[in-house]
Amino acid sequence: MSSSVISAEDLAILRDAHNHLEHPSLAARLTNFVGLPLERGVKLLPRNWYEALRQGTQQALLRALDWAIRSLESETRPMPVPQDGYHKLLSAASGALGGFFGLPAVLAELPASTTLTLRTIADIARGEGEDLSRLETRLACVEVLALGGRTDEDDAAETGYYGIRLALAVHLSRVPERVLQHGILKPSHPALVELLASVAARFGIVVTEKAAVQMVPVLGAISGALVNLVFIQHFQDVARAHFTVRRLERTYGADLVRAAYQRLDEAEG
Repeated sequence: MSSSVISAEDLAILRDAHNHLEHPSLAARLTNFVGLPLERGVKLLPRNWYEALRQGTQQALLRALDWAIRSLESETRPMPVPQDGYHKLLSAASGALGGFFGLPAVLAELPASTTLTLRTIADIARGEGEDLSRLETRLACVEVLALGGRTDEDDAAETGYYGIRLALAVHLSRVPERVLQHGILKPSHPALVELLASVAARFGIVVTEKAAVQMVPVLGAISGALVNLVFIQHFQDVARAHFTVRRLERTYGADLVRAAYQRLDEAEG
């Protein structure tokens, strides 16, 4: 049974989640790490690599999703502590490879880093009480990739946390149930293709930012590892905030939590 009043403790938790969801700038984190404006790294990317990154992002997303979720489903623990550190270690090793061999290796490493990112997102979801066997939960994991790919230029009314969730839900509502029963890994319906393309487009923003920093001269393999640590920490923070909001919605009801969230928006405005 949901309560009609959110406790002071949960309001504080919601406030922290709001901060991560409304200000999820990977660019700022990477700029602080490198000590150089991100634009300098972006200029190092040949124009044709932007298209390669865009296409590679969508393919990596499709290939990574099934493995990431299934690897967690094989574990029977009801609600284990998310293994954030383990995923960071694997991500650092993957990033070192990309940083050492340059931009072609960054593209080759993309499926691995995407898989690890989805793996840690799903791990966090399960830790917040989500059932990974449900398609709705798997889609919520994919949502995190879109939520983590926002920019300062985004229109807050359209791309705030609930705005993005609504936009993705609209795509999903156009997909017949019989199509969803076959999963989302082999999209066969235009609306499902649009949904994954929308997620991939936003995820591609942070992939491009990560690739740009990895291309900064003299940073090399060590920076590749550290950049991937920043990258996966970014999505761990967004995932924990997203699934915290969903947990609070299950406790208090979606309308009450959304109203409290919007009051936080107004207080910032």
